[in-house]
Amino acid sequence: MVNTQAQPDVPRRLVVAITGASGFIYGYRLLQLLQPLRAEGLELHLIVSRSALITMACETELHLPQVQALADRAHRNEDIGACVASGSYRTLGMVVAPCSMKTLAEIAHGIGSSLVARAADVMLKERRRLVLLARETPLTLVHLRNMSAVTEMGAIVAPPVPAFYARPRSLDEMVDHSLGRVLDLFDIDVGAVRRWTGPAANPAAGRSFDETKPRTEDL
Repeated sequence: MVNTQAQPDVPRRLVVAITGASGFIYGYRLLQLLQPLRAEGLELHLIVSRSALITMACETELHLPQVQALADRAHRNEDIGACVASGSYRTLGMVVAPCSMKTLAEIAHGIGSSLVARAADVMLKERRRLVLLARETPLTLVHLRNMSAVTEMGAIVAPPVPAFYARPRSLDEMVDHSLGRVLDLFDIDVGAVRRWTGPAANPAAGRSFDETKPRTEDL
């Protein structure tokens, strides 16, 4: 469920943007995970960049209408006059999944020439939650400085790093866990996170150092 007790008058709207970095599945799967909440009144707004369409074609068998069907409103990235481009249109926040380095740079420098960048700028200026699933490696100094800049402005840079302590059994579980942690930032729990409860919950992790260190004869 969505926790809006602190701001009960905030409309339950979430903006999801998918940009051209590798990892189209992150944005698509995020929309899938949020589907049960649409029945509870969560309104999803979707923006897909032109570069994301290329990535979608390279990485998946999906077609744009299939993705747009998972949102209540789908906006063209060129439509900088869309509702989510205005601070007066209230939302819970925005997730960019994945976030390309181009998009990160536009957000960091306030270049609102696309709807993704403009909507992200709205989140920053209105002090709303903005989460960027930055997807690139290795990182250049420009990338790092842009990440630092958006963090100083209030955004959260959340690279989709796998949590191996959760012992994922598939790529799908790794993706879902990363997205579940992103949704935690909005107080939304979709049951996708295998939460850490300490070493005691994992017998292997509870073994003593003496049991796990190499024996002399093995060296």
